[in-house]
Amino acid sequence: MTKTLSKRKRKPDTVKVGSVAIKIYKRTRATVTGGTRTIWEVANHVGGRRRLQSFSDFAAARDEAQRIGRLISSGETTAAGFRSTDAASYGRAVEILRDAGLDTPLELVAAHYVEAVKILGTDKIVAAAQDFIRRNPTERPPRTVRQVADELIELKTNRKASARYVEDLKLRLAKLAERFSVNVDTVTTADIQAWLDGMDAAPRTVRNFRQSASGLFKFAEARGYIAKGENPVTATERIKTKNAEAIEIYSPGELARLLAAAPDSFKPVLAIQAFAGLRSAEVMRLDWQNVKLERGHIEITAANAKTASRRIVPILPNLAGWLKPHANKTGLLFQPNNLTAFNKKQNETSVAAKVNWKANALRHSFISYRVAQTQNVAQVALEAGNSPAMIFGHYRELVTADDAKTWFAIAPEQPENIVRTPSRVTMPKVQFD
Repeated sequence: MTKTLSKRKRKPDTVKVGSVAIKIYKRTRATVTGGTRTIWEVANHVGGRRRLQSFSDFAAARDEAQRIGRLISSGETTAAGFRSTDAASYGRAVEILRDAGLDTPLELVAAHYVEAVKILGTDKIVAAAQDFIRRNPTERPPRTVRQVADELIELKTNRKASARYVEDLKLRLAKLAERFSVNVDTVTTADIQAWLDGMDAAPRTVRNFRQSASGLFKFAEARGYIAKGENPVTATERIKTKNAEAIEIYSPGELARLLAAAPDSFKPVLAIQAFAGLRSAEVMRLDWQNVKLERGHIEITAANAKTASRRIVPILPNLAGWLKPHANKTGLLFQPNNLTAFNKKQNETSVAAKVNWKANALRHSFISYRVAQTQNVAQVALEAGNSPAMIFGHYRELVTADDAKTWFAIAPEQPENIVRTPSRVTMPKVQFD
């Protein structure tokens, strides 16, 4: 503890800088050990109040007085109010900015720092910046949506994805690339949502486009074309399709007209869908060697099945009649093996038959008529490659046993004479373990 030994007035030293005079007072103070020590106090009147800064030697006090005088003389009264430690901190801050090649005003640096802390709720702004640059590398290779789509399709082709899948992917991604002719990292969630909302299509179709778009952006994310976790499709609205679209089936008369109008090479394609329930994608992948007429079944290999599970589908008597003329054929059931040609052949047949083409209706019809015929949902689910719950939940066009008898009697002899329209009945109560 120290105290001033003498209150006798001493004339202060004065440091002048221009018209500014800064006074330095010499004081003698007692120490706790009984001795004395001399200090020099610089009077700083900036801000309207006198503030004394103490120094242990006169040279340091004089330097501080000169500094304050220069600042006041140049109009920098705020800086003049700094303590020496504050001034040193200010100087270091300016030096750090200069070394970094930045000419940002110090007050703006402070404002940005405060705002960043408010946003983060912590002062870990360096860690936040590191995470940002990891997600948004400055050297990110630019890619348009079209370029990414081409890369993805090439990859799927090289990895031996099915021709139907690749063809379908091409069609969907072409629509995406046409809508967004920009770099892939500039597409936002709002952009994708607006695109999906503007589609004049069934919910299932919109969902399929959403799925294809998501696949493209996942592909882009994995290759550094967009930031990690920035797939714009992820946050878009999920499309609900359960019970959103009516399941349609054909009447026996409509099927008979389709079969009569179809070219001979296309008749087995229609017949297998109608009387064995294969999906169109499975038919496109089906090879004649898997159509085992002598054994009475069609083998759907795991590679060709939608569910990636092998299954055996019985060849019913009327289906055998449609397949026998082609018993010696080899290779794929449908050629050329691409979706565009497949859809074209379907449309040409429906126009010739004067029957509207109904998406997936041949398979839906098989399941509906087969349930009515067998009264065994579990068996039909196994044949169709579905679950019993799927059949109960989605295949609602149910028919009578007599309708089913008519359907499975359609044979190549006189298919055009069958014109009976099926009636609708309540779902049979089927018990199975």
